[in-house]
Formats: sequence, C-alpha cells, structure tokens
Amino acid sequence: MPSTNNHTMPLLTTYKMGNFNLSHRVVHAPLTRTRAFDNIPQPHNILYYSQRTTEGGLLIYEATGVSNSAHSFKHIPGIWSKEQVEAFKPIVKAVHEKGVSILVQIETRLAGVSEDVRLQPNGQAPISSTDKALMTPNPLGESWSPPRRFRTDEIPGIINDHRQAARNAMEAGFDGVEIHAASGYLIDQFVKDGVNDRTDQYGGSLENRCRFALEIVEAVANEIGPEKVGLRISPYSDYSECADSNPEALGLYLANEVNKLKILYLSVVEPRVSGALLKTLETPHNTLSMRKAFNGTFISGGGYKKDDGNKAIADGNADLIAFGRTFLANPDLLRRFELGAELNEYNRDTFYTQDPVIGYTDYPFLKE
Repeated sequence: MPSTNNHTMPLLTTYKMGNFNLSHRVVHAPLTRTRAFDNIPQPHNILYYSQRTTEGGLLIYEATGVSNSAHSFKHIPGIWSKEQVEAFKPIVKAVHEKGVSILVQIETRLAGVSEDVRLQPNGQAPISSTDKALMTPNPLGESWSPPRRFRTDEIPGIINDHRQAARNAMEAGFDGVEIHAASGYLIDQFVKDGVNDRTDQYGGSLENRCRFALEIVEAVANEIGPEKVGLRISPYSDYSECADSNPEALGLYLANEVNKLKILYLSVVEPRVSGALLKTLETPHNTLSMRKAFNGTFISGGGYKKDDGNKAIADGNADLIAFGRTFLANPDLLRRFELGAELNEYNRDTFYTQDPVIGYTDYPFLKE
C-alpha cells in the first residue's frame, strides 16, 4: 500500500516499489527522442536525463533496440554491442549521482506492418506476426513496406535478443528493464487479433497470441531477476492499425499471467490515447480490472495532467503515473507541480529531430 509523507498532493507522496524507495509518484515515461546517432547513446543524452532528475525519482530511459535489425527509426539507441553498453555507463552514472533510479525500456522495433526496408540490414523485409501490409500510407504518403511473417523457428532468437539486452543493461548499470509490448510494435502485433492472423502456436486464441510476449518476459526475468523487470502494454491502442477486438480481456489476461511471474511492475497506457494522439473524449473503458489483477506496482500513463494524476493515485487506480510530453518540455516538472507553476508547452515539431539542443535540452527551468 502507498506510504505517505507530509505532502498533501498524492503525486508527491512516497512509495516503495519493490526494492526502490521513491520520494514521489511522478515517473519519466520512456520517450523516443532519436538523438542516439548511429544507435549509440551520446554525451548530450547525459544532460537531458540529468536535467529531469529529482532525488528519489524514477526515470525510464527511452525505447532501446535489442538487435541491429530491431529499430524502425533512425538514431534510436541500441544495447546489443559492447560500444553501446560503454556509452550508457556515464548516462546511468550521472542519474545515479542525483539519487535517482533509472530503468531502460528494451524493445524489438521490428515494426513489421509499420516498418521501412530502408532501415533494415541489407534491405531485408521487416518481420511481423503477419505478412499483410498496412492499408494507410506512411507519413510521407507512401505505402508501407510489406512485412514478412515471422517463422516459428526464428522466435527463440528474438527472445534471446531480449535476454541478452537485459544482461547488457545490468552491465551498463541500469536498475532494471522495461519490456516494450505496446504501441503497435512487434510484441503488440502478436498479442492483437487485429494484426495476428497466424495459425501456429503463436496465433488464434488469446493464450496463443500472448505466448510470445510472456516467453520474453519470463526469459528476461530469469536472466536478471523478476524484481528488476517491468512490462508496458497498450491493450486499447490502435496505433499502426494494431487493435484488438476485446482489449479489456487482453489486458486482464496479460496482467494475470505476468502477476504469476512476480515482475516488478505493469505499466498500462490509458484507453484515452489513440495512436500518438489523445482522444478528444474520454472512453467508457478503464484499466481497473488489470490493476486489481496485478499484485506488483501498477503504473498508468497516457496524456495525464497533474489533477487527473493526483486523482488516479488518490482513488487507488494507479501507484505511479508516467508523464511523457509534459516531462519532455518541463525538466523541473515535479517542482512545477509542487508550486502550482505554469508549464512549458511542448513543441511537437522537435520531438524527433536530431538536434542535440533544440527541443531537447533547451526547455527552460523555473526562475528562482
């Protein structure tokens, strides 16, 4: 159960997450920023994450590829090589020196239905749970590259990529890992019946569709310990046409199954988020059934503002709240919440540029 301190704002109360003693409930969500040139973390990443530290806080480092073919954006970090592991060490060290815990989100961005062959080694077709391409055009107005259906005998290799990435994360000094099973990427394409049209043991029934995700979670938990593992899911999301006919049942099944593995936390994207955008109206759905099924820490994310974050904590609907765009634009977000200060507005046009300063480390702090 949540513990309390002398603050009255729920987001500013203390919380014990496994072995982590947190001074507040505001979590830095994993945010793709495309500033890791050639998939290697850079010195300017040190400043960005250091800016967003508050003693006793929790940061989730941005989505990080588990293999050379596991990325659908240029300049996202990877954690498959020794060079990458060494590049991460000063970032983690700088955050730890501020008294902050940091996990890294590991992911297979083999985005399949929303992938581009130009980002794949030797121009090979991206892999997915299906061989059907997206119907909608990509941001450039072009057709998406047709994916290749992932062969059953290839699955152990991807599972091992996640296991090794988790081991590399420990070597780099991270406090744990978050497995990315959300946002329309490969794992999400397996669990959603709107995409997964397989007829083998990884398709068809809910249990079969979730098998791939759960095998990855179990492998990572066995490698580094379940007390260092989180899972992020988005059952209600339809990002990249990746939707499910019964998202509540999907989320509840995953929550029950990972609960058996005793992982550290489950992070769920709220149903009010549609793709990369917020829906204008709240949906009648909620994540309460998943919250009740999972005994570990429950993190909720997706378009939260201070007031509804406070309410979610106060009502017992979540233990921690992950803030994304708001944290991106406000490196001193906790201080602004505490003082009721005005927030910086984020600039969507600079989210995914490669500039190491503009739209990255130049958002202003409150003046003393």
